[in-house]
Amino acid sequence: MDLSKWSPFIQNNWYRKHFMKFVYLLQIIIFLIPNFFGRGNTHLNIVTLIIISIFVFIVHECLHIVVINKKGDISFTFRGIFFWLNTNAILSKTRFLVFMSLPFIVLSVVPGIMSFYVSGNIKSIMLFVSWINSLISASDIINAFLIVIKPNNSVFCRGYYSNKFKLKVSV
Repeated sequence: MDLSKWSPFIQNNWYRKHFMKFVYLLQIIIFLIPNFFGRGNTHLNIVTLIIISIFVFIVHECLHIVVINKKGDISFTFRGIFFWLNTNAILSKTRFLVFMSLPFIVLSVVPGIMSFYVSGNIKSIMLFVSWINSLISASDIINAFLIVIKPNNSVFCRGYYSNKFKLKVSV
């Protein structure tokens, strides 16, 4: 990768250095949301909630993988309690936006909307799935906003972005 033709995805050094602090802040806000709506408790036992959380995490990562499948190598990395996917695929702005937002839409927005139409334990499960996935998706949510503000002809790869026309000229 010729870094002279690529720019860091997050160009501001201060913001890049403190990015995870913004993610943690968003996670804290999301974590506290059920308490503001009086839904801090659920009738489901803790073992069930842990199993649902693991299932949501696996489906979340699988949705990411579906978007970039056959586009490049995929590796799974973790540090502490955080996991993320790495790929060497060059993704268009649209595909990268879908990559970042699909798990949030499928596992947070859709169950959240569906919860208005059901009741009882099903409603509790849908709200919990929506909530736990929002926690998992905190960095994806921030990244999706950053992707939207990039130029339309951008391509993305391994934490960098470039103008696709600039890359074609150099090849």
